[in-house]
Amino acid sequence: MVVGVIFIPIGIAALLASRSVVEIIDEYQTACIPSNYTSNDQRVQYIQDFTTDKICTRLLTVPKYMKKPIFVYYQLENYYQNHRRYVKSRSDKQLLYGEGASLADTETCKPKQLLDDQPIIPCGLIAWSLFNDTYSFTISGNAVPVNKKGISWKSDRYHKFGNVYPENFPNNLPNNENGSLIGGSSLDLNVPLNEQEDLIVWMRTAALPTFRKLYGRIEQDLKAHTQLTAQINNNYNTYSFRGKKKLVLSTTSWLGGKNDFLGVAYITVGTVSIFLGLAFFIVQWKYPRPLGDISYLSWNQKPATS
Repeated sequence: MVVGVIFIPIGIAALLASRSVVEIIDEYQTACIPSNYTSNDQRVQYIQDFTTDKICTRLLTVPKYMKKPIFVYYQLENYYQNHRRYVKSRSDKQLLYGEGASLADTETCKPKQLLDDQPIIPCGLIAWSLFNDTYSFTISGNAVPVNKKGISWKSDRYHKFGNVYPENFPNNLPNNENGSLIGGSSLDLNVPLNEQEDLIVWMRTAALPTFRKLYGRIEQDLKAHTQLTAQINNNYNTYSFRGKKKLVLSTTSWLGGKNDFLGVAYITVGTVSIFLGLAFFIVQWKYPRPLGDISYLSWNQKPATS
């Protein structure tokens, strides 16, 4: 019962903190495709056509007052970043040392190891499939800046990615020259990998097929009922595997983002603990266990007489 008395208040506090988080979630992978593309094959063809403008405008309404910083995420569903071949398709030595990594160090990057017999930097399927949808926001025609600095883990920037510049990266080449389809976003050839934070965030692979990754932060408050216009460049191909894409704007609480699981878990464990404690108490009260006869204890025994 003591566990229940402790856990339930903690659970209620955690649940209230989660419920205080304000989120705007917009699923756009279907809405940002022209209505005449009805089948999935047609949508794949549309998304792979690099001559087509894929700018999409979405109107978002702020449901409650959102206090800065407001975190902008992209959410992908049915995307298995935890697949064994995908997770292994990278070279940590190359990310840190660049050309100092040997060909053997990049063996796991296949099939994105070499391009025209030259090493791809960064190599591997993870880097090649870098998310390339972009978002921008306006309110009544006025731009709302999105801060993309500091969105990655500091430990990743300083210990996993070095002062290495991209080379022979397939996504930077035209589709008819890169040897295969463009997998995702290109990289800035003049900026080292440890400063390209979108790549650093993407390279930290997710454990589950539904995940969110940080895109940036809005450093201003948004009032309730504000009409926020989102300009989405819908480039990323999730249609080949029937995945979903969502734009998420979220505030945080002292406990982090919106997640009811922790609060519900504490309340559930606390409630079960109190219930079991009461049940054992009632059983003991109604059917008490008889105490042993203490006269049989050795120190209560009278010494034998001769």
